[in-house]
Amino acid sequence: METVVSGIRSTGNLHLGNYFGALKNFIKMQHENNCFFFIADYHSLTTHPTPGNLHGSVKQVLAEYLACGLDPEVATLFLQSDVPEVAELYLLLNMNAYIGELERTTSFKDKIRNQPDNVNAGLLTYPVLMAADIIIHNASKVPVGKDQEQNLEMARKFARRFNNMYKVKYFTEPQPYNFGEALIKIPGLDGTGKMGKSEGNGIYLFDEPKIIQKKVMRAVTDSGPTKKNQKMPDPIQNLFTLMNIVSENETSEFFKEKYNNCEIRYGDLKKQLAEDIINFTTPIRENILEILSNDDYLRKVAKMGAEKARASASKTVKEVREIIGFKPF
Repeated sequence: METVVSGIRSTGNLHLGNYFGALKNFIKMQHENNCFFFIADYHSLTTHPTPGNLHGSVKQVLAEYLACGLDPEVATLFLQSDVPEVAELYLLLNMNAYIGELERTTSFKDKIRNQPDNVNAGLLTYPVLMAADIIIHNASKVPVGKDQEQNLEMARKFARRFNNMYKVKYFTEPQPYNFGEALIKIPGLDGTGKMGKSEGNGIYLFDEPKIIQKKVMRAVTDSGPTKKNQKMPDPIQNLFTLMNIVSENETSEFFKEKYNNCEIRYGDLKKQLAEDIINFTTPIRENILEILSNDDYLRKVAKMGAEKARASASKTVKEVREIIGFKPF
């Protein structure tokens, strides 16, 4: 059984793209591996959230992942800030991370372009904190998207550098966890690219039915096909991709036939799609609301996750301190 570590953003609600992308695989993966899933609230400090927003976002995200099927009895689900050993390992790794290599990372270049008035040290050392999150549990696999591949390579570099510097074979060099064909890319409603928070084109699991209806009815379409069996443009294909995952197969085939015969009415398609999305998200949304109202349960989950994560992390930090030379007299 391999040890797998994955971070969860502490801001923003989960949308259909998150669910059918990584999360559905996480739910399966937790039963096949020794999984550590952490809510990355330390990372969020680079954007300077208010205390209320930080706490509220973390609570919402934790409730949503639990509602979707992450099992705290099976996987280790915890808040990053509940494991102070992460901050200590981050400090120790920073001593062997160099300004030049950090400034060249794509994530840092993107961040300073997006928030030029807040170029803080946390943005620069983001890959070091990410490395600490991973190697503190000696993870062998990490699920990462394309945008995080370079940071995972940095984690391997820091693990390798520590091993070489102290002439030990202590840290595992983590490899990407490849979901392969199991990873479904969910398009947004704007007709371009994938569903995402920053793009503003997502349908969230916590959205109320009326909001879902409005979003779907505003989805980008065209004037309709002009000849039979013509290729669908991207915005229309996007709607059918969504229909393929939330609707009955007969429903999807019905509208495809209408499209191929130039009889499609996009209004009818959107109404059906909205109804099917609502039917899919409503049980999850109700589960989220129930969990959010149960502070005792959330407190219990966070405490249990912190205890399990700290058991692993404290062992690593203790051994790393001894390797470096920090020893009691």
